[in-house]
Amino acid sequence: MIEEEAIRRCQSGDREAFRYLVEHYKDVLYGTAYLMTGDRAVAEDHVQEAFFSAWKGIGGFKAGRPLKPWLVRILVNKVLSYKRSASQSLSLDDHEVGTGVEDTTDEFERQDQVRQALDQLSDEHRQVILLRYFTGLSLAETSAALRRPEGTIKSQLHRAIEHLRCSLNDGKDERG
Repeated sequence: MIEEEAIRRCQSGDREAFRYLVEHYKDVLYGTAYLMTGDRAVAEDHVQEAFFSAWKGIGGFKAGRPLKPWLVRILVNKVLSYKRSASQSLSLDDHEVGTGVEDTTDEFERQDQVRQALDQLSDEHRQVILLRYFTGLSLAETSAALRRPEGTIKSQLHRAIEHLRCSLNDGKDERG
């Protein structure tokens, strides 16, 4: 089944088609929620809530548009709403940032440096970095997910990358 067909079938009330979409996007949404919350159980709850909201709102989804940014936007709104109500701060201390790289002390130290650098970013900058590079959304998809103009996203990405670069270079010794 292709995505467009699944969306059309969902809009007609087909729960099996929606299950197909859930299976296709659950890992992306969970990874995003986990990176934003740092808590596996809370992340799972947000993903369930996001899919529930998506099911309720799929009838208004416009055909031909990409589904992934729409789902991510629903999820991000759920997480941000939760964070506002719980007054939690985003921390990446317990996140796995690496991507299956060799188990070396140097790599663990580098991952820790990246986590610390991400923690130093503002919430806005952290969001664009997480969605663009960890969740893998395109620039346009990140813009759609956060409901910010693409130019704003580009600017925020640029500033966030510069902050990360400075933070990571400050912790690096000169080896030439």
